[in-house]
Amino acid sequence: MSKPLAEALRGISGILVTPYDATGEIAPEKLGPIIDRAVGAGVDILVANGNTGEFYSIDEQEAARMCASIVEQVAGRAPVLAGIGRNIREAERAAAHARKVGADALMIHQTPDPFVAPRGYADYVRRVVAASDGLPAMLYLRNDAMGPKAIAELVSIEGVAGVKWATPNPMTLARAIEMSPEHVVWVGGLAEVWAPPLCAVGARGFTSGLINVWPERSVAIRDALAAGDYEAAAGLIAGMRVFEDIRAEEMGGTNVTGVKSALALMGEDCGGVRPPGAWPLTDAQQGRLAAFLADNGLAG
Repeated sequence: MSKPLAEALRGISGILVTPYDATGEIAPEKLGPIIDRAVGAGVDILVANGNTGEFYSIDEQEAARMCASIVEQVAGRAPVLAGIGRNIREAERAAAHARKVGADALMIHQTPDPFVAPRGYADYVRRVVAASDGLPAMLYLRNDAMGPKAIAELVSIEGVAGVKWATPNPMTLARAIEMSPEHVVWVGGLAEVWAPPLCAVGARGFTSGLINVWPERSVAIRDALAAGDYEAAAGLIAGMRVFEDIRAEEMGGTNVTGVKSALALMGEDCGGVRPPGAWPLTDAQQGRLAAFLADNGLAG
């Protein structure tokens, strides 16, 4: 039995990779051991079609298949969020599909369209939520340029349950929280390394790509922050920072590459990364990653 959504959002939102087979086609069945490991470690939420799932590199049909398969494989052991985005008609179809296959909530990607008005994005969110026939939604904000007031208005839309805050601006986050409805759950969207400062101003959960590889470490960081032990959290984060540093290189283009390369070294090959992501890692990156896995007893 999974946790209620609001409680789960205050924990770890684990962003699953999208596996490929030897021909480059999606292979969601390869997620079986990854999902079992994450659920067994205590990861609170699993997310289909997030950025670590290469949302912008898979097509609409592939995203639908990934969502359905992840819901089936998780089998109610944790809430599943379905990543939704791109153009409004595709987003509406994806939201309706997420409802149909049993996803627990939506994660609405912030549109990368170059011409986005705050009120236009609010209309986008309303239409996507309506298309899901009532599924709660978490907004994924990677750009906070609209300012705290507009963000507060956005999260006041009926059906918005949470915000994945993915900008390194904790003071803007604090102001947005102050101006927003109390029921909204704020989630640090920059993974473990940014979890402490964002938690300090009110983001009680965090997202993680590390859960594909080492969910136990993510859970330990969650528990340390929940106990207010920032010193312990900092030590745990220092012990996995090499992994996140590799993922942040090449303008973030090795984000998924680092995760999938680690899985391959662990004997759980999930294929490569589609362009424009980088594949494979450089020899130097691969060497650092292999040493990290060996040092932490994670190598296959």
